[in-house]
Amino acid sequence: MKPIVIVGAGPAGISAARTLLDHGVKACLVDESVGGGGQIYRRQPQGFQRTAKQVYGFEARKAEAVHRTLDALAPLIDYRPLTLVWNAEDGRLDTLDNGRAASIEYAQIIVATGATDRILPVPGWTAPGVYSLGAAQIALKYQGCAIGERVAFCGSGPLLYLVAYQYAKAGAKVVAVLDSAPFSAQCRALPALLGQPITLAKGLYYRAWLTAHAIPVHQGATLEQIDAEHRVSGIRWADQTLECDAVAFAHALRSETQLADLLGCEFAWDALNRAWLPQRDSAGRSSVAGVYLAGDGAAIMGADAAQMAGERAALALLEDRGVAIDPHRPALLERQLASILRFRHGLETAFPFPRKWAAQAPDELILCRCEEVSVGDVRAVVDEGHWEINRVKAHCRVGMGRCQGRMCALAAAEIVAERSGRGIENIGRLRGQAPIKPLPFGVEVQP
Repeated sequence: MKPIVIVGAGPAGISAARTLLDHGVKACLVDESVGGGGQIYRRQPQGFQRTAKQVYGFEARKAEAVHRTLDALAPLIDYRPLTLVWNAEDGRLDTLDNGRAASIEYAQIIVATGATDRILPVPGWTAPGVYSLGAAQIALKYQGCAIGERVAFCGSGPLLYLVAYQYAKAGAKVVAVLDSAPFSAQCRALPALLGQPITLAKGLYYRAWLTAHAIPVHQGATLEQIDAEHRVSGIRWADQTLECDAVAFAHALRSETQLADLLGCEFAWDALNRAWLPQRDSAGRSSVAGVYLAGDGAAIMGADAAQMAGERAALALLEDRGVAIDPHRPALLERQLASILRFRHGLETAFPFPRKWAAQAPDELILCRCEEVSVGDVRAVVDEGHWEINRVKAHCRVGMGRCQGRMCALAAAEIVAERSGRGIENIGRLRGQAPIKPLPFGVEVQP
């Protein structure tokens, strides 16, 4: 009998697996990491001695609860860590399971693939010592190390302040935080943010803590240049310079939607996330029967919402299988998610997208690292009359490399839209292609 498969053992995936098991249904939970928990609750390796409070701060209790849940689930379900899903077709997932090619057939699937950083390249971003905010956080949480001795954090979004705080709290030298969002934007967002007072209070605390510990925080400051010869030596913005040996930067998060694309889900433009996202109803049902979506892989909402969405998607799946559930629980979860969505709108006001980036990006700036495609290369293709993003890809290879556009697609779309004079929502989206994440050489893939 084909199993129910859950892809992603973060807050959404674990919550979904727990909900299914509570109703007597054992799922197959696959995750590419070794310990589960997702990015926000990523576990440190065995043998590391830092406490949960040291690793997760205010979220320590939540992290420990998620970890306990997964530990309790693991022997009761088909849990497969270190398993990368890289393709989906004909009711089957192609995987890399502990370095071996394999496949899993499924009856229904819950996609809880999470999110990654939204990268808007700047000159010097390909130099050694430059990391995304998420990568810098992984280094600290999972490896117990800082990315440099003098680190600058740049970009925008709540993760910017969280990671800077985590580094400084761990004893790393944070030389500055550059937030492209002006302080006035965060003031305008305050009424919407008050809908989640505890979450707001945490964010205000991180910001105040950095200031209290003499860490410069520059509002409305856009990173313009990363100086580097052999590795990072400094940053520049608004005629100012600062020495550092590492940089972490990103502009909020983007959903990992490639698997949903390969599964055939319909997509629609989402103005709030400034991205094409797979369509789903309030319960998490996608446009494809038997495919359910939950967590940040469907829309950026945060860890608390991901747990709720994972449970809601599992309940929808159970309903569709004719399993009896608490009739009141779905409505409660949907009300809670609606409240968090209002807060999410506030965050978008507080940390607006830097819309001038595309116009200001120099032609020589490398946009796609995998294929070494520059901003000028993309603009040249647009000037030839090609403005649909997949046609641009075909002409200059942007997004054709090992990451399959996961890092460059959104930035490339911004360049195409600005150069063609079209709205970002009108130039299309890069279609998902397998493998959705890089595969190592030497892996024998079965036809």
